[in-house]
Amino acid sequence: MKKLSDILPISSWAKYGKTPFVIAGPCSAETEQQVFETVRGIASGHKVHMLRAGIWKPRTRPNSFEGVGEVGLKWIMEAGKEVGLPVTLEVANAEHVEAALKAGVDALWIGARTTVSPFHVQSIADALRGTDMPVLVKNPVNPDLELWIGAIERFANAGLTKLAAIHRGFSTYEKSICRNPPMWEIPIELRRRHQNIPIIVDPSHMAGTRELIQPLSQQALDMGFDGLMIESHINPDKACSDAKQQLTPETLNHVLNSLIVRQPIFDSSVHVELSTLRSKIDRIDNYIMELLGERMGISEIIGEYKKENQLAIHQSQRWADIVKHAVGKGKANGLTEEFIIKFFQQIHNESIYHQSKVFEKNQSPEQINHPKHIIVKE
Repeated sequence: MKKLSDILPISSWAKYGKTPFVIAGPCSAETEQQVFETVRGIASGHKVHMLRAGIWKPRTRPNSFEGVGEVGLKWIMEAGKEVGLPVTLEVANAEHVEAALKAGVDALWIGARTTVSPFHVQSIADALRGTDMPVLVKNPVNPDLELWIGAIERFANAGLTKLAAIHRGFSTYEKSICRNPPMWEIPIELRRRHQNIPIIVDPSHMAGTRELIQPLSQQALDMGFDGLMIESHINPDKACSDAKQQLTPETLNHVLNSLIVRQPIFDSSVHVELSTLRSKIDRIDNYIMELLGERMGISEIIGEYKKENQLAIHQSQRWADIVKHAVGKGKANGLTEEFIIKFFQQIHNESIYHQSKVFEKNQSPEQINHPKHIIVKE
C-alpha cells in the first residue's frame, strides 16, 4: 500500500522537458481517418507530449453517441506510433482496463462521472493492482474535494505511484460563462494539502466553447499547475461529441504557442522585492488572525449576556446592519461586494458557533439537542 506522499512527478514517467505537460486529441475517436488526420496535425506543432481520445463515452442521455469501442483503441494506438507519441485513454470499469492494458496504452484517465462512484473507482484500482500504469484522476462533477482525494487514494492504496489529478471544472446551477466553472480555490486547496500531486488542467471541459480555452489555459499556467489536456478535432463542427469545445489542430498549436510559461519555483534570493512584499502580507495576515481571535472572544461575552437575558443568538437586524456597513466600507477600500459578503458570512458563522458553545455550557446532551437551540456545524 502506497501513500499520497509516494506519488511521483510527471517528469518521472513522461518526456516533456521543461515546458508544461500537454495532452491533446479528439473528444471521441469517430473514424480511422479522423483520428489519423487529427493526430498528424497535433504532432506537427511539436507542443503536445501525449495523445488522448475517447472510445467509451459516458453520455447523459441514452441513444447519444457513446463511442466506437475497441476499434477506436486500435486507431489511436497506431496513430500514436506513427507520430511517436504515447497515448492515454479514459476507462470506466475493469473491462476497459483489461482492453487498454492488452493494447499497450501508456496511461489511463478516470472521468468525472466515474470519480463520483467509489465502487467504480475501487474496481478500476483493483484491476490495476500490480501494474505501474500512470493514472490521471479527473475531479468529480460536483465540487467535492474529499471525493476527489479519495479517488486518488484508492489508486495509491493499490500500489500505484504514477498518479495525477485533472482539474476540469465543476457543475453549477449558477449562471456562468463557463460550462464548468473552474472554482480555482478547490485545486489550490488540493495542492496545499498534497503539494506533490501533479495537477493537469482541462480547459476544454471548463470552457464549453473554443473562445475560452486560451485564457483558461493561461490562467492554469499562471497559477503554476503542471499541464493541460485540450480537445482537438480535424473538423470540430462535425464532431459527434462536444463539438463547441474542440479546436482544430492548427488552432490548438496557435494557442499553445501563445501561452506564457511562468517560473514554477520561487527563489527568494533572486526576487528580493517580492520577498519583501510577501513579508508585509504575512504581517497583515497575522494581525487579521489576532483581531479575529479578539472578536470571537467578545462574541463569547455577548453570548453570556444573551444567555443571561434570554435573548436569541441570531439578531437579524444587527446582522443586516453589519453587512451594510461592511459592504460600504469594503467598497471604499477597493473590495468587491461579493467578497465582503462571503467573508463576513464566515465570520458570522464562527461567531454564532462561539455563542452557541456558551449556551451549551452546563447543559445535558438532551438539552443541547433540544429544538430551541441552534445547531451549528463546526
